[in-house]
Amino acid sequence: MAGPLVNDRNAISGHATDPATESFLAHRNLLFTVAYEMLGSAADAEDVLQETWLRWTKVDLGQVRDRRAFLVRITTRQALNRLRTMKRRKEAYVGPWLPEPLLTTPDVAEDVELAESVSMGLMIVLETLSPTERAVFVLREAFDLGYDEIAAAVGKSPAAVRQIAHRARQHVDARRPREVVSPSEARAAVESLQRAIETGDLQGLLDVLAPDVVLVGDGGGIKQAVPRPITGADKVSRLFFGGLGRVDGTLTVEPTVVNGNPALLVRLDGEIDGVMAIRIENARITGLYYVRNPEKLTRIESENRLTLR
Repeated sequence: MAGPLVNDRNAISGHATDPATESFLAHRNLLFTVAYEMLGSAADAEDVLQETWLRWTKVDLGQVRDRRAFLVRITTRQALNRLRTMKRRKEAYVGPWLPEPLLTTPDVAEDVELAESVSMGLMIVLETLSPTERAVFVLREAFDLGYDEIAAAVGKSPAAVRQIAHRARQHVDARRPREVVSPSEARAAVESLQRAIETGDLQGLLDVLAPDVVLVGDGGGIKQAVPRPITGADKVSRLFFGGLGRVDGTLTVEPTVVNGNPALLVRLDGEIDGVMAIRIENARITGLYYVRNPEKLTRIESENRLTLR
């Protein structure tokens, strides 16, 4: 796990005169965002930052022209290594694997590009890319790095990176949400969903769900969740209200902002049961992503700072 030098700014305040530490802290939120977008896991992103820090402390800063670029390069390489080991974990994972949701600061939602790049909908699409494709796509599309800089990070030629970027962009564009939803539209859809759940209004739920809505649940074998995606408004609605009718306890839902986008925090008898991230297109909900695995719910009670710069 990540150590104090990565996680606790107060713990390293005494090192403020150290140029390596100053540079690392100045770009820490950026490095975390790079790692998280590549991995979909905050815990693994923190481990990558720890590995990046350990390597950074051994670098001769006198030989580094651009510290930010160098740190991004180290982070990308460590994240690529981690992605390949995570593949084996995901293959053994019980049920669907969803990205780890993050409670984000208000500025993330206000930055349209950042909110889209970390949205649950796009993060799920990124899962369908190869590790190198994902790294290239994230660095190019989200962080606007040049091909030469990306090539140095992923160990490919600039020409090869251009081809990979083009292929990855086509792949993602065919699967990502086709339009950017305004914050007011997103809030309205989430409020309608919350109201339908709280009042047991089946028609209200059907009205806000797109006909081809998909529900994906992630319990990780620890909590019960749908074992495979459920498609279609009728099936999703029946599952919703059938499941609510069997809940042993008091279930409440409250709006929150996860990965820069509106979501619902679900509590059972006051304790967090899960987070439901939502994908919206044309004012209707096209994707519901319910994370119940408690190991993925450690980042939803305190805000996480993300940045593309």
